[in-house]
Amino acid sequence: MSSNIALDEKLIDEARKVGRHRTRRAAVTAALKEYVKYRKQLAILDLAGNVDLDPAYDHKTQRRRKR
Repeated sequence: MSSNIALDEKLIDEARKVGRHRTRRAAVTAALKEYVKYRKQLAILDLAGNVDLDPAYDHKTQRRRKR
C-alpha cells in the first residue's frame, strides 16, 4: 500500500544514518516496527500487580523435572 505523508526530511536522513538503512523506506519501516514493539511492552507493564501468583509454585522443582 502506498501512502503520501509529509515527514521531516532531516529526521529521516538522521534515522537512515543512525540505523544504517539504505533507503528511506527501510528507515521508516524499522522505526514503525520499533514503535509498535515499544508500545506492546508498555501494555505488558500495565499488567504489573494484576497477575495472581501461586505461592506454592516451586520453580526449582520445575527445572529438575524430566521432559
